[in-house]
Amino acid sequence: MSDLPRKAVTRTAKLAALPLGFAGRATWGLGKRIGGRSAELVAREVQQRTADQLFKTLGELKGGAMKLGQALSVFESALPEEIAGPYRAALTKLQEAAPPLPAATVHAVLAERIGEDWREYFLEFEDKPSAAASIGQVHRAVWHDGREVAVKVQYPGAGEALLSDLTQLSRFARLLGPLVPGMDIKPLIKEMRDRVSEELDYELEAQAQQVHAEEFADDPDVVIPGVVHQSDQVLVTEWMDGVPLADIIAEGTAEQRDRAGQLLARFLFSGPARTGLLHADPHPGNFRLLPPAEDRDEADSSDEGGAEAGPWRLGVLDFGTVDRLPGGLPGTIGESLRMTLEGDAAGVYGLLRAEGFVKESIDLEPDEVLDYLLPIIEPAQVEEFAFSRGWLRDQAARIADPRSPAHQLGRQLNLPPSYLLIHRVTLSTIGVLCQLGAAVRLRDELEAWLPGFVAESEEPAFMPESQEPVPEGGA
Repeated sequence: MSDLPRKAVTRTAKLAALPLGFAGRATWGLGKRIGGRSAELVAREVQQRTADQLFKTLGELKGGAMKLGQALSVFESALPEEIAGPYRAALTKLQEAAPPLPAATVHAVLAERIGEDWREYFLEFEDKPSAAASIGQVHRAVWHDGREVAVKVQYPGAGEALLSDLTQLSRFARLLGPLVPGMDIKPLIKEMRDRVSEELDYELEAQAQQVHAEEFADDPDVVIPGVVHQSDQVLVTEWMDGVPLADIIAEGTAEQRDRAGQLLARFLFSGPARTGLLHADPHPGNFRLLPPAEDRDEADSSDEGGAEAGPWRLGVLDFGTVDRLPGGLPGTIGESLRMTLEGDAAGVYGLLRAEGFVKESIDLEPDEVLDYLLPIIEPAQVEEFAFSRGWLRDQAARIADPRSPAHQLGRQLNLPPSYLLIHRVTLSTIGVLCQLGAAVRLRDELEAWLPGFVAESEEPAFMPESQEPVPEGGA
């Protein structure tokens, strides 16, 4: 494969085969049951085969197909365990890896975008990619000044592939519905289509990443690699080691999980307040856990084998998709959350109507709206909340069950376009927190960073300090 399969007919054929494959496996399963196999065993086999085909196809195609797979992967926690099990391993594969482009193709892109003398920019360049994602892959290298860098190279034909994939995927989005109970996949795909041009523009990505890197330069908890060089289809940034969040999810200690969860929540709410930008691609492949810089340096120079580790930090990658929020997150979110916690049904309902969450043509009972919201915001009601797959499954089942009052009310609510990306990022972050199984002091972050959550007369005088426990073990 010299580049992304660019011909629409080729990619469309691969994607179109997915629903046919789903139907074929259902028929295969029926035959097995007629042959005497138990329904439960056959269902598991069908789920495993479906997962294998679905995510193998999405990963091979990269582009919009893999991007959708990554977006869906953070919601596997919402699936019943008997269904989620077969999918989990396949989903995790999408978060860090995909079939790489040949070195010759990468060299050709570098020659075209940086110049025929591109090798003079590097002291070293590793042809084997260290990571591959939806529209580009990353190579480790050493910049000409000796800095270790990550070189992100965009796949040739990525733009055409993105649009082709997302158009095709939208045609059978309903078939993907069971992957995310209670969530309509079609608006998610439409939003991805609308942001294709931004996703492909490495200049915009470089600007967003550099703004974050400068703002968080001295932060004790969050690390953002600086931008070293940028040209069309090539982005060079500082290299960042660390433990991938997917590894923490799979085998991290309780302390690592809690620390990662706390910092993930902190970055979600503090980022817009500090930079006016919302990092909008929160899947585990874009995060790392790193030890504090001072402890790492001491460990490197210690004659006794290293200093005691302090609290780990959160490293953040990939700023290709951001929401621009000059004033930070909308105050309406914090105000409505505070009113809900206070039990102010009339106040919440009035605010939601004013912001367009309840259309003028629809009348709802304020108390029923409050009952709908309270279980969702449970993590903000307590000092510390233990996120879990079980909790998320309960919420998804409550909203997805057509017989439940929550389902009926939810169908009457509206999501204004300006809140669409914020909503998806929040849901995705909650999905990752549930994958981590992290105990998080969410109220601390809401009080510190979310406009409107604390009444003006009660605004905190200082930001919370980092007081998380020291993790045991390492990568």
